[in-house]
Amino acid sequence: FLAACQPQTQQPAAAPDTRAADEAAIRNLDIQWSKAASEANVEQFVSFFDEEASFLPPNQPTIMTKEGIQKWATGLMSAPGFKVSWEPTKAVVSRGGDLGYTIGTYELTMNDAKGKPVTDHGKYLTVWNKQADGSWKVAADTFNSDLSAEGASGH
Repeated sequence: FLAACQPQTQQPAAAPDTRAADEAAIRNLDIQWSKAASEANVEQFVSFFDEEASFLPPNQPTIMTKEGIQKWATGLMSAPGFKVSWEPTKAVVSRGGDLGYTIGTYELTMNDAKGKPVTDHGKYLTVWNKQADGSWKVAADTFNSDLSAEGASGH
């Protein structure tokens, strides 16, 4: 009888689990991002980053501004013989639905000092942050070579 007289507390409704759709979304965005880079479209490449993104290229300091990322990308994409592509092999979104990551592999080719094409390949990790409007942007990105230091192109 006493239990029936106690005020009932309602549990908030659980948010719908949209992880599968969000994982598909960031996987698709990662593929679009690779296409922008493969076309050496610096503006479009940079547009995938959120305003507070961190970019951690190998053998260089962390870049903490979109302007810095644009400068880095402009230098890379204007290099003779530049070709790049990457492909996500895994996409995961947090239970909360506001943070996700992709892991994948990349291949990068540029000409060496003698004009000979040199190809590097490796892996990457990209952290995606869901924006207030529901879109996804890159919060942090890093990549590194699978080749020995002597074999990597050092992009």
